[in-house]
Amino acid sequence: MDLDSKIEALLFYKGEAMKVKELVKLLGADKDSIESALNTLQEKLSGRGVTLIRKEDEIQLATSREMSDIIEQIRKDELTKDLGKAGAETLAIVLYKGPVTRAEIDYIRGVNSTFILRNLLIRGLVEKVSNPKDQRSFLYKPTLELLSFLGISNIQDLPQFGEVQDELIKFSETEEEKDDI
Repeated sequence: MDLDSKIEALLFYKGEAMKVKELVKLLGADKDSIESALNTLQEKLSGRGVTLIRKEDEIQLATSREMSDIIEQIRKDELTKDLGKAGAETLAIVLYKGPVTRAEIDYIRGVNSTFILRNLLIRGLVEKVSNPKDQRSFLYKPTLELLSFLGISNIQDLPQFGEVQDELIKFSETEEEKDDI
Protein backbone atom coordinates (compact mmCIF):
# COMPACT_ATOMS: atom_id res chain seq x y z
CA MET A 1 0.00 0.00 0.00
CA ASP A 2 1.31 3.45 -0.90
CA LEU A 3 2.33 5.85 1.85
CA ASP A 4 -0.36 8.36 0.84
CA SER A 5 -3.04 5.66 1.19
CA LYS A 6 -1.74 4.77 4.64
CA ILE A 7 -1.87 8.43 5.69
CA GLU A 8 -5.42 8.70 4.34
CA ALA A 9 -6.48 5.65 6.35
CA LEU A 10 -4.89 6.99 9.55
CA LEU A 11 -6.50 10.42 9.17
CA PHE A 12 -9.87 8.81 8.46
CA TYR A 13 -9.57 6.52 11.47
CA LYS A 14 -8.48 9.29 13.86
CA GLY A 15 -11.15 11.71 12.67
CA GLU A 16 -9.08 14.61 13.96
CA ALA A 17 -5.89 16.47 13.18
CA MET A 18 -2.58 14.66 13.36
CA LYS A 19 0.91 16.13 13.50
CA VAL A 20 3.41 15.31 10.77
CA LYS A 21 5.80 13.95 13.41
CA GLU A 22 3.06 11.50 14.52
CA LEU A 23 2.78 10.23 10.96
CA VAL A 24 6.57 9.91 10.74
CA LYS A 25 6.62 7.86 13.94
CA LEU A 26 3.59 5.67 13.14
CA LEU A 27 4.57 4.92 9.56
CA GLY A 28 8.32 4.64 10.10
CA ALA A 29 9.05 7.02 7.25
CA ASP A 30 11.19 10.14 7.10
CA LYS A 31 9.63 13.62 7.10
CA ASP A 32 10.39 14.25 3.40
CA SER A 33 8.61 11.02 2.39
CA ILE A 34 5.60 11.97 4.52
CA GLU A 35 5.50 15.47 2.99
CA SER A 36 5.70 14.00 -0.50
CA ALA A 37 2.91 11.51 0.30
CA LEU A 38 0.77 14.34 1.73
CA ASN A 39 1.19 16.28 -1.54
CA THR A 40 0.21 13.16 -3.50
CA LEU A 41 -2.82 12.62 -1.27
CA GLN A 42 -3.89 16.24 -1.67
CA GLU A 43 -3.70 15.87 -5.47
CA LYS A 44 -5.69 12.61 -5.40
CA LEU A 45 -8.42 14.21 -3.28
CA SER A 46 -8.76 17.24 -5.57
CA GLY A 47 -12.33 17.49 -6.87
CA ARG A 48 -13.61 14.84 -4.44
CA GLY A 49 -15.97 15.06 -1.47
CA VAL A 50 -13.10 14.97 1.01
CA THR A 51 -10.12 17.28 1.18
CA LEU A 52 -6.86 17.52 3.09
CA ILE A 53 -6.52 20.50 5.42
CA ARG A 54 -3.11 21.63 6.61
CA LYS A 55 -2.40 24.08 9.40
CA GLU A 56 1.24 24.48 10.36
CA ASP A 57 2.37 20.90 11.20
CA GLU A 58 -1.15 19.46 11.56
CA ILE A 59 -3.12 17.59 8.90
CA GLN A 60 -6.77 16.55 8.87
CA LEU A 61 -9.33 15.15 6.48
CA ALA A 62 -12.47 17.25 6.06
CA THR A 63 -15.41 17.53 3.72
CA SER A 64 -14.81 19.71 0.68
CA ARG A 65 -16.20 23.21 0.37
CA GLU A 66 -18.61 22.08 -2.37
CA MET A 67 -20.36 19.84 0.17
CA SER A 68 -20.95 22.63 2.70
CA ASP A 69 -24.66 23.15 1.87
CA ILE A 70 -25.48 19.46 2.26
CA ILE A 71 -23.36 19.09 5.41
CA GLU A 72 -24.99 22.20 6.92
CA GLN A 73 -28.46 20.75 6.26
CA ILE A 74 -27.51 17.45 7.89
CA ARG A 75 -26.04 19.34 10.84
CA LYS A 76 -29.23 21.37 11.27
CA ASP A 77 -31.29 18.18 11.14
CA GLU A 78 -29.08 16.59 13.82
CA LEU A 79 -29.41 19.64 16.06
CA THR A 80 -33.19 19.69 15.87
CA LYS A 81 -33.59 16.00 16.70
CA ASP A 82 -34.37 14.88 20.21
CA LEU A 83 -31.30 13.74 22.16
CA GLY A 84 -32.81 10.32 22.76
CA LYS A 85 -32.05 7.85 25.51
CA ALA A 86 -28.41 7.29 24.48
CA GLY A 87 -27.73 11.04 24.40
CA ALA A 88 -29.38 11.57 27.78
CA GLU A 89 -27.38 8.69 29.31
CA THR A 90 -24.12 10.00 27.95
CA LEU A 91 -24.90 13.56 29.01
CA ALA A 92 -25.75 12.37 32.54
CA ILE A 93 -22.42 10.52 32.78
CA VAL A 94 -20.52 13.61 31.63
CA LEU A 95 -22.44 15.79 34.09
CA TYR A 96 -22.10 13.55 37.12
CA LYS A 97 -18.68 11.97 36.48
CA GLY A 98 -16.94 14.53 34.25
CA PRO A 99 -14.37 15.27 33.26
CA VAL A 100 -14.44 11.73 31.90
CA THR A 101 -12.78 9.83 29.03
CA ARG A 102 -14.72 8.25 26.20
CA ALA A 103 -13.46 4.85 27.36
CA GLU A 104 -14.99 5.44 30.80
CA ILE A 105 -18.29 6.50 29.23
CA ASP A 106 -18.26 3.42 26.98
CA TYR A 107 -17.51 1.23 30.02
CA ILE A 108 -20.39 2.63 32.07
CA ARG A 109 -22.87 2.50 29.17
CA GLY A 110 -21.59 -0.81 27.83
CA VAL A 111 -21.57 0.44 24.23
CA ASN A 112 -19.49 2.68 21.98
CA SER A 113 -20.36 6.34 22.58
CA THR A 114 -18.36 7.99 19.80
CA PHE A 115 -21.36 9.06 17.70
CA ILE A 116 -23.33 10.27 20.72
CA LEU A 117 -20.36 12.33 21.99
CA ARG A 118 -19.92 13.84 18.53
CA ASN A 119 -23.58 14.83 18.55
CA LEU A 120 -23.28 16.39 22.02
CA LEU A 121 -20.13 18.26 20.94
CA ILE A 122 -21.88 19.64 17.85
CA ARG A 123 -24.78 20.82 20.01
CA GLY A 124 -22.36 22.59 22.35
CA LEU A 125 -23.47 20.55 25.37
CA VAL A 126 -20.08 18.99 26.11
CA GLU A 127 -16.53 20.02 25.35
CA LYS A 128 -13.43 17.99 24.69
CA VAL A 129 -10.22 18.92 26.53
CA SER A 130 -6.76 17.36 26.64
CA ASN A 131 -6.25 14.60 29.18
CA PRO A 132 -3.26 15.59 31.34
CA LYS A 133 -2.76 11.93 32.39
CA ASP A 134 -2.76 10.55 28.82
CA GLN A 135 -2.02 12.77 25.81
CA ARG A 136 -3.54 10.14 23.51
CA SER A 137 -7.04 10.67 24.89
CA PHE A 138 -9.43 13.48 25.73
CA LEU A 139 -11.69 14.29 28.62
CA TYR A 140 -15.31 15.31 28.13
CA LYS A 141 -16.93 17.82 30.42
CA PRO A 142 -20.15 19.86 30.41
CA THR A 143 -20.08 23.31 28.82
CA LEU A 144 -21.11 26.49 30.55
CA GLU A 145 -23.96 26.72 28.04
CA LEU A 146 -25.30 23.38 29.27
CA LEU A 147 -25.16 24.47 32.90
CA SER A 148 -26.93 27.70 31.93
CA PHE A 149 -29.56 25.74 29.98
CA LEU A 150 -30.13 23.50 33.02
CA GLY A 151 -30.48 26.60 35.20
CA ILE A 152 -27.63 25.73 37.55
CA SER A 153 -24.61 27.82 38.44
CA ASN A 154 -22.50 24.98 39.81
CA ILE A 155 -22.28 21.31 38.84
CA GLN A 156 -22.88 20.31 42.46
CA ASP A 157 -26.36 21.87 42.15
CA LEU A 158 -27.48 18.91 40.04
CA PRO A 159 -30.16 16.77 41.72
CA GLN A 160 -28.69 14.10 44.01
CA PHE A 161 -25.18 14.99 42.83
CA GLY A 162 -23.32 13.33 45.73
CA GLU A 163 -25.44 10.17 45.69
CA VAL A 164 -25.09 9.66 41.95
CA GLN A 165 -21.32 10.20 42.11
CA ASP A 166 -21.08 7.62 44.90
CA GLU A 167 -23.07 5.11 42.83
CA LEU A 168 -20.84 5.67 39.79
CA ILE A 169 -17.75 5.12 41.92
CA LYS A 170 -19.23 1.93 43.41
CA PHE A 171 -20.14 0.69 39.92
CA SER A 172 -16.64 1.32 38.58
CA GLU A 173 -15.00 -0.38 41.58
CA THR A 174 -17.33 -3.40 41.34
CA GLU A 175 -16.67 -3.80 37.63
CA GLU A 176 -12.90 -3.49 38.16
CA GLU A 177 -13.07 -6.23 40.81
CA LYS A 178 -14.94 -8.46 38.34
CA ASP A 179 -12.26 -7.81 35.72
CA ASP A 180 -9.52 -8.79 38.19
CA ILE A 181 -11.12 -12.23 38.80
